[in-house]
Amino acid sequence: MPQTAILFTGQGAQSPGMGKDIADTCPAAAAVFARANEVLGYDLRALCFEGPAERLEQTDIQQPAIFTTSVAIWRAIGEGKELPDAPVAMAGLSLGEYTALHAAGSLTFEDALRLVQRRGELMQAAATAVPSGMVSAVGLEPAQIDAICREGSKVGLIGPANFNCPGQIVLSGVRDACAAVVPLIERAGGRAIPLKVAGAFHSPIMQPAADALAKVLADTAIQPPKLAVIANVDCQPHGAPDTIRAKLTAQLTSPVLWQASVEKLLADGVEQFIEIGPGRILTGLLKKISRRTPVVNVSTSDSLAALKAAAT
Repeated sequence: MPQTAILFTGQGAQSPGMGKDIADTCPAAAAVFARANEVLGYDLRALCFEGPAERLEQTDIQQPAIFTTSVAIWRAIGEGKELPDAPVAMAGLSLGEYTALHAAGSLTFEDALRLVQRRGELMQAAATAVPSGMVSAVGLEPAQIDAICREGSKVGLIGPANFNCPGQIVLSGVRDACAAVVPLIERAGGRAIPLKVAGAFHSPIMQPAADALAKVLADTAIQPPKLAVIANVDCQPHGAPDTIRAKLTAQLTSPVLWQASVEKLLADGVEQFIEIGPGRILTGLLKKISRRTPVVNVSTSDSLAALKAAAT
């Protein structure tokens, strides 16, 4: 029986209509959106199903929206019980780490939803306080990125924020520094893609958000996960509740080591992956990290039906 790991989607995967077809055909998924509306006090379900896209792109809405949609899909497959093979490990990209911890039994749905809602609000506030952004650098090596960041730092704070896959590293920093590194990336032979985000996530600019989030985490009940959940900040499995709190706090100001996290799972014997959540971002990254490793994306009712068919 092949070893399976579940990957949960992070920010940037949202689109109007996400989760609707699954909620329309699966009462367990529909119940997740209904409960999210009760917890949050506004109609998140309508925003997920209908948009507008501009509202979904705002960090404080985007995070609970993607989390809720991912959990709805997870519930639609019986929390993993309807998979062809029971998962042995989980990981999530940034926001997706909270979904993974919920799925692994560390956080209740309600507590995790309140956390990601507050996390989004705090990140939005930190971004508003310091004009900043993110730039994806494609086609360069880490050593080249280090040199570019040293040069860009002469203008202002900037550094690596996401190590997504070979040849894709996202930089995060103040707005002027982000603008300064674009020609440096292109001069080095890479491609620079400024990202449509509120600010410099996973950088020291998020320190006020991290400080405030730490207080929220301290008041949140957390249990050790029932199976391995790989942490973004050090690629090691989460353990004791206080360690989980510390790593989730550090995640806001530290780079997301996604490529290394996937490589850790592969080294531990994982042979196939299932991406849960809207979009196909993690599926695309996985194929660049390990081309031969099977990966299945579950984000629509059709893909859900195909997965369930494979389990029978």
